[in-house]
Amino acid sequence: MMKTASTIAAALAAGSLLLVGVAADAKPRLTPEQQLEKSLEGRVAGEPVSCIYLPRVNTTRIYDKTAIAYEAGNTIWVNRPESGASSLDDSNIMVTTPWGSQLCNVDIVRMIDRNVGFWRGSVGLGQFVPYTKVKAQKAG
Repeated sequence: MMKTASTIAAALAAGSLLLVGVAADAKPRLTPEQQLEKSLEGRVAGEPVSCIYLPRVNTTRIYDKTAIAYEAGNTIWVNRPESGASSLDDSNIMVTTPWGSQLCNVDIVRMIDRNVGFWRGSVGLGQFVPYTKVKAQKAG
């Protein structure tokens, strides 16, 4: 009987150590602002513009309650909305209705719930800031 109790105690102690190890290895979740900063590492901001050319945009990413990033070739255009940023949620669908082939800071983006299709809010776009990779300087 004593052997069983000590075996159980040893197993519980080992399990506790495993849980502590897992907790120590878990990385803290990044905030949307930190996620955006990480995606822009190695890039430098350029002069903001009012519009971007949509046919060049390959990927769009929403950073919850923070910004929308439009990837176009070597440039990531970051838009921090003038209004409605609290509606930005990466689990929603973003619906834009641009005039022509450009998306501009006067355009409104609608957020739609991905699961039930209900409207979740509107976002008034701000200026688009281009971020491009920094070119390495040649030694010479």
